[in-house]
Amino acid sequence: MSRCFLAICITSEFRVAKKTPGFLHNVTFTRSLATSAAPRRTITTKLVDTPASFPPPSIPFDLPAARPVNIDSKETLAEGSKYIGMTGAQIFHAMMVKHGVEKIFGYPGGAVSMQHEVPNVTCIVLTETQILPVFDALYESPAVDVILPKHEQGGGHMAEGYARATGRPGVVLVTSGPGATNLITPLQDALMDGTPLIAFCGQVPTSDLGKDSFQEADVIGIAKACTKWCVQPQTVADLPGCIDEAFRVATACRPGPVLVDLPKDVTASTLTSPPAQYTPQVTEMLQLDPKELAARLSRAAALLNKAQKPVIYAGQGIMSHPHGPILLHRLSKLAQIPVTTTLLGLGAFDEEDSKSLHMLGMHGSCYANMAMQEADVILALGARFDDRVTRKLSGFAPKALRAATEGRGGIVHFEIWPHNMNKVVEATELIPGDVVENLVRFVEQVHEVSPEVRRPWLKQIEEWKSQYPWAYEKEGDNGVVKPQTVIAVLDELTKDIKDNTVIATGVGAHQMFAATHYRWRYPRSMITSGGLGTMGFGLPAAIGAKIARPGALVIDIDGDSSFGMTMTELTTAKWYGVGVKVLILNNEEQGMVTHSQQMFFNDRYACTHGANADFVKFGDAVGVAAERVEHLSELRRKLHWLLSETGDEPALLEVKVDQKIPILPIVMPGTALHEFVAFDEKRERARRILTRERSGR
Repeated sequence: MSRCFLAICITSEFRVAKKTPGFLHNVTFTRSLATSAAPRRTITTKLVDTPASFPPPSIPFDLPAARPVNIDSKETLAEGSKYIGMTGAQIFHAMMVKHGVEKIFGYPGGAVSMQHEVPNVTCIVLTETQILPVFDALYESPAVDVILPKHEQGGGHMAEGYARATGRPGVVLVTSGPGATNLITPLQDALMDGTPLIAFCGQVPTSDLGKDSFQEADVIGIAKACTKWCVQPQTVADLPGCIDEAFRVATACRPGPVLVDLPKDVTASTLTSPPAQYTPQVTEMLQLDPKELAARLSRAAALLNKAQKPVIYAGQGIMSHPHGPILLHRLSKLAQIPVTTTLLGLGAFDEEDSKSLHMLGMHGSCYANMAMQEADVILALGARFDDRVTRKLSGFAPKALRAATEGRGGIVHFEIWPHNMNKVVEATELIPGDVVENLVRFVEQVHEVSPEVRRPWLKQIEEWKSQYPWAYEKEGDNGVVKPQTVIAVLDELTKDIKDNTVIATGVGAHQMFAATHYRWRYPRSMITSGGLGTMGFGLPAAIGAKIARPGALVIDIDGDSSFGMTMTELTTAKWYGVGVKVLILNNEEQGMVTHSQQMFFNDRYACTHGANADFVKFGDAVGVAAERVEHLSELRRKLHWLLSETGDEPALLEVKVDQKIPILPIVMPGTALHEFVAFDEKRERARRILTRERSGR
């Protein structure tokens, strides 16, 4: 009987219903249990029963141009008889075609050669690599293109960018050992940000596992903590089922990363009998009895219908289906509700709408944070209440919590993933399941509210907007460019093409300036690393997004430090003719970290300044057109050059920007959302003087 080693990552908060497929009867399942973790602090508005088990996930919506995954997958793959006579590598190619994969980001590698005899399969002699049989099967494929990055981490982030731009899984293929371990950061990044990413990595033959063979690594053991599911097929007969399951798990419930570890003998062996039967393994989604769900939706709608100061707090989950942002706009207009979004939710709601509160949280708008604190009903749609949103937990949403105790308001949480339910803030009404599906039913029960009825609340918000605008220190006589100005001019130049513009960012001060000084209008137009905060994410993610949407204008807004981590991927863009536009805000420091050193370490700038490459010469060296801005008077002209005069070829613009720019507003650690620090010109001048006295900078 064929065997397959699996590692299923399920949090200990919930017990998971588990069915063992026919070809896994003798397999031990490993669960990751957080038994030693400290208890989470939660805000309680009511007791919620924890279910004992969950049924299999429901079928997700199919995104446009996506090819549906076989969710039921209970057949013995009778059609799988067509795979008989194929090698595992050829089956891999066939499965990619089956699941609609058009692009794979892959980096091959090698290992020692040796001969193996595998029971029940044709005797084979394996040559020099763990993963080359798979790459060879993809060679000259008319259906699947393979993009070669400069580093496996870059390939992983390209796959993330591809997935985030389309909603379809990104696929990355690497060799064993260091090839696989170099993917850990993209896997964890995808796990935290809910990105469907499928990683395939080579492995030594099954007979050599555990012998410290050349380029052997316990990839399954490593990947358990940073994937939704990981699997190592033990025979070629297991391969079709494992790949089908990988695509299902990556896209079911809250999307995320999956890893398939491919032993060399599995990919090089020839299938001699039909593939093994398998059954879906990971069950994550809490499904209520229809009557209970209807009752919860009714109670939630009743709370909203009597609310005086409602707010919608929308996360990335609202974009799980193309209709999500449409429903969000309809609900906001129907009941005259202001909307704030998370960093990853930017673009879900048109920020040109007068009811937009823009981003909330640590560096969010002051008026969004004030609205969250004053609201009597908060509708959380596909958001997880992370620490950068809630800040001081005991001070979060006091008016909504008070309204909950009085039966006239509270927090209504629409969420698909059990791990995020009541994890930080316990909801007054928890609506589990697909956010968009449930929102359709919810909107039907919401009463229309006229602007006149909502006028007191909307007037208060307009007053906050006037009192706390997106202000910053403007340029002085020396003409040194402020980073916020770069984003503001970019926003103006792309004003009429935002429906076909995608912006990726690295991580740092530039990321926050892009989030707050660019007006986001369309879904999937902002691609950034939110939960993990991965420096170096921007350029490869932008390349992946441009490959996914070749007709769009794709811009990487980056900082010098973040860009430096993956800058070699610019050669990938040039080699494949990927016309990504790179905009580097070069302050010659780690701006986000120096801001913390200003506030908490008396301007002691430890390890936050270093030497950069000459980015313009680097662009020239790899054949990419490159320019530099050193004075405000050059900015608009050269930004226009980057966006409009470089055609569909990659191009780079470095802008020398001012140093020691505070990232404002900011909600300091240990303070509540309404206790923000906003820009104040007098205080900023005094701060600059003090910084020069302390550090000479």
